[in-house]
Amino acid sequence: YEPDRCAENTRKLLADDVFALFGYVGTPTSLAAVPLFNQAKVPFFAPFTGAESLRQPFNRLVFHVRASYYDETALIVRQLVNLGVKKIAVFHQNDAYGKAGLDGVNKALAEHKLPLAGAATVERNSVDVAAAVEKLVAAKPDAVVQIAAYGASAAFVRAARKAGFGGTFYNVSFVGTQALADELGKDGAGVVVSQVVPSPYQPSRQITREFLDAIKKAGDKVQPNYSSMEGYLAAKVFAEGLRRAGGRPTRDSLVTALESINDDFGGYRVGFASNNHVASRFVELSML
Repeated sequence: YEPDRCAENTRKLLADDVFALFGYVGTPTSLAAVPLFNQAKVPFFAPFTGAESLRQPFNRLVFHVRASYYDETALIVRQLVNLGVKKIAVFHQNDAYGKAGLDGVNKALAEHKLPLAGAATVERNSVDVAAAVEKLVAAKPDAVVQIAAYGASAAFVRAARKAGFGGTFYNVSFVGTQALADELGKDGAGVVVSQVVPSPYQPSRQITREFLDAIKKAGDKVQPNYSSMEGYLAAKVFAEGLRRAGGRPTRDSLVTALESINDDFGGYRVGFASNNHVASRFVELSML
């Protein structure tokens, strides 16, 4: 999750003449790779980020299977407003990812004609949240939207509650629901996370049954959670693109083949087009 290392690793992969880049994790890291894969004309598929900066302006090489942070924060704010909550603050990572989430919350609040009740930051790969807790607890919000990795989010929840904060906590999907739940243990009760893929725990959808079956067939080596479900869905869509690209695919034929996908993947709708590389707007809320 370090942009410099990501750029270095991307250069190595491109020097190896890889066919495509798949499943990059994070906004700052993905942004570091953009000029490199653009120059090499290599497709960049299903990054694990909802940042607008990777969606706008349109890039023919970039394909998103998940909804954006704007979609996630819009649902979170709408849910809070529907519950009568008006004082909403943001705790965010001090980088491109955190900024993307903060922008989403501000955009959603503006649509409801509400001001931001406060904002505080944490550095990437740090759990030093004391200053942020002090600042936001003093602002007395009713809810805090967290745009951070699971370690910092968990540290913030614990410290804020200890400091007397009695409001609710909402996280975007990137936090990693399982990791956050493991980190918080019983302290996680009531923490909300927005999700961009169907629940891996509710086998009512065909895609979930198929996913759980695939894990079993592979010897139960993978933990079924939202992150692994997203990886599985992304791989399934990518494989469909490869299949459509024919027996001897080129990068160009892969892009064209992916753009032709407009299908239901077991209860998860995926639709690309030549002018739209964001496959889904699916978002729902889950609670620990």
